[in-house]
Amino acid sequence: MSKKKLVVLSGAGISAESGLQTFRGAGGLWEGHRVEDVATPEAWQRQPSLVLEFYNQRRSQLQNASPNEAHYLLKDLENWFDVHIITQNVDDLHERAGSRKVLHLHGLLTQVRSERNPNLILDWGYKPLYLGDKGPDGAQLRPHVVWFGEAVPAMEEAERITQSADIFLIVGTSLQVYPAAGLVFMVPQKVPIWYIDPDPNADFESGFIRFIRATATEGMKIFFKEITQKFGL
Repeated sequence: MSKKKLVVLSGAGISAESGLQTFRGAGGLWEGHRVEDVATPEAWQRQPSLVLEFYNQRRSQLQNASPNEAHYLLKDLENWFDVHIITQNVDDLHERAGSRKVLHLHGLLTQVRSERNPNLILDWGYKPLYLGDKGPDGAQLRPHVVWFGEAVPAMEEAERITQSADIFLIVGTSLQVYPAAGLVFMVPQKVPIWYIDPDPNADFESGFIRFIRATATEGMKIFFKEITQKFGL
């Protein structure tokens, strides 16, 4: 018997418990920087060295972070479900926890890409990236991160995965960043939806969504118990 397809939309809340913060935390600042100064194409054109330094710090921070229990519970669910994770996060903590099917909507910190060719993507690891570091095409390398104002190339695949879900789980996201938040509307009718967040987006309040008002780790423990009981596992 084939496993039911559990599609997960994860956000910054699941990484916050590993010590990785989101810009939506402290008054719109991200580690003391305005988003407009470090995470937009305009910022890259204006001050590329500042942008590179910002992401070098994020990469260094990520190297010292570890997956938390919520990440590991998602991995454990692969024993019973065909788990597909669609994440808004640019860290690699899902992969490091052992999850095998992870789609990064907004890119990945451990990768870089050509400034000229967005399809020329290189694995970079956690080392710094500097002005003068160039790709095989001779162009400056930039973080492989979708900045504000840029298109989200992985959305089409994310929509396809969502439309084939048997179960849909939202964990650790405010559902305020589009187009990612719009995936909720792609979930097929009658597919059960769980939403884990301490302060879930009230715009999505409905009788069709089971709200678990908790942190990612505590919420995942509740979800794990409920989903295994529901399917008699």
